[in-house]
Amino acid sequence: MTESKWIVKRELQPNPEDYGYDLDRVLSAVVSLRSIIPSDASTAEALGTERAGNGVIVRENGLVLTIGYLVTEAETVWLKLSDGRSVSGHVLAFDQETGFGVVQPLTRLNLPALSFGDSSATHVGDKVVIAGGGGRSHSVAGHIVATQQFAGYWEYFLDKAIFTAPFHPNWGGTALIGSRGELLGIGSLQLERTRDGGRVEPINMMVPIDILKPVFDDLVKFGRANRPVRPWLGLYSTELDNRIVIAGLAKRGPARRAELKIGDVVLAVAGKEIRDLANFYRQIWSLGPAGVNVPLTIHREGDTFDVTIKSGERTQYLKQPSMH
Repeated sequence: MTESKWIVKRELQPNPEDYGYDLDRVLSAVVSLRSIIPSDASTAEALGTERAGNGVIVRENGLVLTIGYLVTEAETVWLKLSDGRSVSGHVLAFDQETGFGVVQPLTRLNLPALSFGDSSATHVGDKVVIAGGGGRSHSVAGHIVATQQFAGYWEYFLDKAIFTAPFHPNWGGTALIGSRGELLGIGSLQLERTRDGGRVEPINMMVPIDILKPVFDDLVKFGRANRPVRPWLGLYSTELDNRIVIAGLAKRGPARRAELKIGDVVLAVAGKEIRDLANFYRQIWSLGPAGVNVPLTIHREGDTFDVTIKSGERTQYLKQPSMH
């Protein structure tokens, strides 16, 4: 694994004197992560065959928590540790609903683990550290700028995502660290917000740790959560003029098999009108678990028609991890 070339500007790095915990010890639990994905994987075209980001040691036996897209369909995972070692890992689980991924290192790490904090208790203005693998020079002293719902184009929704600034330049899998050195979330995306005067500011979206707590033990023991699986259509959608527009279709996904097309406008789900992504997903998921039929009303090139899609379980369309 090559050494990361990026570095956080010195004025944005955290200062140990500003925190009531051992900052360097906490940062030693954050690792760099690199994964290799087969070229024929379902996510290879959209996410690439080489992915790099970060992860966080969350158990004394060395389990590493990361953002799921870094390790989805990965055949090889390497972890660069704070003490300079590079070790291989096995993808233990990827949970589509929360977006988290879990990696089991194949070597004992003997490094600190971060405990889970209470992400529901976060507030705008809270001082946090957004940490990447590599210590202070790869970490940002930041604050929370918003906590609100987030709907992703890939059939993903959070009731209360956490948004932070300044942005972290290598955000995927970063650790959101709270005032007691606890883990509050994992970095997922870089987005933008418009400030007063029209100035655009990049920010990071973090997945809150609280949504992981009810399913974490299941992910570790069984590789999946013990709950009904949400129906998946294989749609990439966007909001445009209060309408849901199909912007892409997953390879071999249910929507592609149903012959939906890029540019189709989704007007209703099971007869209920929809105008935003959050409502779109809620209506689909309310119909039942994966495998349920999903009736859609579609507008295409001046015509409006109904189509019923037999939903699937997304993980069944993905390459499964193999033990090393």
